[in-house]
Amino acid sequence: MANNRVTWNEYFMAIAEQVASRSTCDRKHIGAVIVRDKTILSTGYNGSLRGSPHCDEAGHDLENDHCVRTVHAEANAVAQAAKNGVAINGSEIYVTASPCLTCFKLVANSGIRTVFYKEFYRDIRITGYAREAGIQLVYMGSDAPSLQD
Repeated sequence: MANNRVTWNEYFMAIAEQVASRSTCDRKHIGAVIVRDKTILSTGYNGSLRGSPHCDEAGHDLENDHCVRTVHAEANAVAQAAKNGVAINGSEIYVTASPCLTCFKLVANSGIRTVFYKEFYRDIRITGYAREAGIQLVYMGSDAPSLQD
């Protein structure tokens, strides 16, 4: 009998895609899931500051064609872990799109060792920083080139 189960990586990326459905910025829906030892530690999606109006209510605050009203999914996942006292050192993160440079640096300094991403989004500079920090970038999509060398 064939094993039709999805892999762990596919499973966690599918959860990240579901988390993205909670995003409150209609410009881009992103979801993130932080995992260690096949256990979900935290999730996050892009949206406004807690208690602030959402982009679709207050409008976008654009800077260089990027909405800065939102907190990114990766940052929200790290913040949720910190808020709840969950250590994420040595974990991995599944993100529906590659992190921006600022989020990548936050992910790196929080101790996350592997970033799984489904599509490339905006900033190729993360590859150099990942190499320097010893963080693995793992492409899981089919719609864009991998950030791997």
